[in-house]
Amino acid sequence: MIRCIRRAAALCLLLLAALLVNAARVQIVDAGSLDGNPANRRTAIARYGEPRGDILVAGRTVTGSRDSGQQLRYERTYAQGPLYAPVTGFSSQTYGTTLVEDAEDPVLSGRDPLLRAFPFWHELSRGRPAGGDVSTTIEPAMQRAAYKGLGGRRGAVAALEPSTGRVLALVSSPSYDPGVLSGTGREVKSAWARLNASPTQPMLNRAIRQTYPPGSAFKIVTAAAALDSGVVTDVDAPAGTPDPYVLPGTRTSLPDTAKGCGNASLAYAVQWSCNTVIADLGVRIGLRRMVDAVSRFGFNDHGLRIPSWVAPSNFDTRMSPDQLALSAIGQFDTAATPLQMAMVSAAVAGGGELKRPYLVERTTARGGARTVAQTYVRPYRQAMSPSTAQQLQRLMVRAVEDGTGAKAAIKGATVGGKTGTAQHGLDNSGTPYAWFISWAQADGAAQPAVAVAVVVEDAEAEDSRVSGGGSAAPIARSVMAAALRK
Repeated sequence: MIRCIRRAAALCLLLLAALLVNAARVQIVDAGSLDGNPANRRTAIARYGEPRGDILVAGRTVTGSRDSGQQLRYERTYAQGPLYAPVTGFSSQTYGTTLVEDAEDPVLSGRDPLLRAFPFWHELSRGRPAGGDVSTTIEPAMQRAAYKGLGGRRGAVAALEPSTGRVLALVSSPSYDPGVLSGTGREVKSAWARLNASPTQPMLNRAIRQTYPPGSAFKIVTAAAALDSGVVTDVDAPAGTPDPYVLPGTRTSLPDTAKGCGNASLAYAVQWSCNTVIADLGVRIGLRRMVDAVSRFGFNDHGLRIPSWVAPSNFDTRMSPDQLALSAIGQFDTAATPLQMAMVSAAVAGGGELKRPYLVERTTARGGARTVAQTYVRPYRQAMSPSTAQQLQRLMVRAVEDGTGAKAAIKGATVGGKTGTAQHGLDNSGTPYAWFISWAQADGAAQPAVAVAVVVEDAEAEDSRVSGGGSAAPIARSVMAAALRK
């Protein structure tokens, strides 16, 4: 009898040991694969079991959480969703996260270890701290001015503070309400299908994810390269460009829409946007020096984050002389995001030093009780020498005061700008894109307050009515005016 009891006890001990070994295997060895298994809903239930942290603009929340009463309990809500969608992105129980919702997801969802005031408490309790908050650099008045200025037309606006790199406005149009994607079910799937099928691509963030030929707005970059390389030593001296100008190695003449561009100076070429002068300068600068110059502005940088990923702006590193001539005036394969062109303007306004752009000011524990991370001003590139920047400032001011950018002028402020009308499509058959890059400094202020880039894709306009000075400059003016009022 005792022997039977002993055997039964030994068997029970063996079964208990096997149970413990299996539990350890599940908890330690297989934990990763089980957590990642699509059939495991525990992770999703835990993720949406608590309200998500908020994204703030000027100290006010532009996001929220709604108790749906479903298994995935809390859904994301958005205040003024279309206005701030290019900043926030969406947080969807069905389709994941984008933009700031994605880049700062560890903080917003409460998974960031820095949110834990007592690191081991949540491991022991198997809980998760409340989601933290993300404060952005966006200025509401500037955001609204850009959104209203585009008026639903396809295009984008990016605005920076030159002295810091803070992103003050980031607008993409047409926009959408990210709240329609927050939950699950038939309505969410229908909204996703409708938004993706729309020919206007409302979910495309044109400000940081779409590149365009920058056209004549790029001439500021070429002008900087010409001055820094010594190809031009006097901005008011005739450049020696023949009229007509034939692209090197071809029989193709490059046209000018402005008058008086034959043998014009660099100053005149910027003021009235002469293609021939700038194209010839690009060839004289040479491919290697042009590639070096554009990289200092941020072109061909595949690692730029704000913290959302920014599409790299392109300037080819292998080209024939005729292709280089066209690239120097922002055509051929040259392509830039609106944020990149705002960086060009900010480099001029900032005296040649370009600060790294950033969109998130700081992250905090829920309600701002404790700062988790703070973004500091950091240098990005020395885009040009200070003397070159000073000369380009004068040329851009002249383009506004008595040139193609007259509609950007603001009373009580110094405004510098450069227009651009970029051809695109097969044989340049597409309606041109209208560009305007600019900066503004209030009279009596120590430094410029803002640098702006605007691009407008007005597919319904006639080619003759599309221009950077007419279509884009008024939008830039309203954004700069909002910055100066602040």
